[in-house]
Amino acid sequence: MIERERIIEALKEVRHPAMQDRDIVDLGLVADIECGEDKVVVTLGFPKRRDPLTEYLVGATRASLVRHLPSSVSTEVKAVVKENNSEKPKKKGLDLGTEQLENVRHIVGIASGKGGVGKSTVAVNLACALARLGYRVGLADADVYGPSVPLMTRTEGACPAAEERPEGGELIIPIEKYGVKWMSVGYFAQKGQALIWRGPMACNALKQMILQVKWGELDFLLIDMPPGTGDIHISLLQDIPMEGAVIVTTPQDVALADVEKGANMFRNESINRPIFGLVENMAWFTPEEHPDEKYYIFGKGGGERMASELGIDVLGQIPLVQSIRESGDAGEPAALSTRPDALAFIELARKLAEKLG
Repeated sequence: MIERERIIEALKEVRHPAMQDRDIVDLGLVADIECGEDKVVVTLGFPKRRDPLTEYLVGATRASLVRHLPSSVSTEVKAVVKENNSEKPKKKGLDLGTEQLENVRHIVGIASGKGGVGKSTVAVNLACALARLGYRVGLADADVYGPSVPLMTRTEGACPAAEERPEGGELIIPIEKYGVKWMSVGYFAQKGQALIWRGPMACNALKQMILQVKWGELDFLLIDMPPGTGDIHISLLQDIPMEGAVIVTTPQDVALADVEKGANMFRNESINRPIFGLVENMAWFTPEEHPDEKYYIFGKGGGERMASELGIDVLGQIPLVQSIRESGDAGEPAALSTRPDALAFIELARKLAEKLG
């Protein structure tokens, strides 16, 4: 039988980002531990209402147990709400409806058929470019297995606050920087922590990251979607009133082949969302010393051909320049500068804004 002390030590590694980084044992959130020969069940109990970070804490708890226990031991983590009968009953939790999105004019998904095409780079810079044009902008990082927004905006270590609602439940307050409201699952995970979440758990966590956030009045809410097509994408498109999507690709054939799959997902009759256009990232390489030269190292015109085949517009062509990579690594998006690469993102933002009226 697995020793209870061993389990508690594993649970002490799970910290609550909104509670001065205290661990769940210290906070009294561990309601029950069941130890068996080949199974461990941990129940987390939340007072009065479900914590806005419930799904994150459940996932982080299971991840810690998996790291510390033998692979032969199965793990289960449950979450319950502990009611205080001496108090008047209150509305439990927060219904994950779309009321926090009622003052958002346009919700746009930033998608890609495959990883590695610079989708998050485009999403972050597009958000900053829209803000530079005077729009009120938010970005939700829905790439649950590879959240990169905290690094690319130098907001790593930021801890979103929670605000209690009079009718019960709490709202998460997004991080604000560069004139953009940012929200990412990366704010609730320790550095280097792998989120071992199955599809339903990931979907629920992402819905919290979007629907349980106090966005306020926005002109644009961009959703940086995970690459590919799968259950997370379908869940987002069914539960979030996304107006449509922008697809990011590179000019090479292997990336373009997946663009068609992504486009077909949005055009599926059960989803039926418009595609506002294609962004061809890494369209050409320009050396910093020779800004007028273009080298088409990934091929030329592939994005334009694919857009023509799909009957959509090319919203922008982003060059491959060293400054975009350096800016992303430094947490200062390239779109904030006055260089030619920044102007490419400004033009992309302008075209998208014009298309959406």
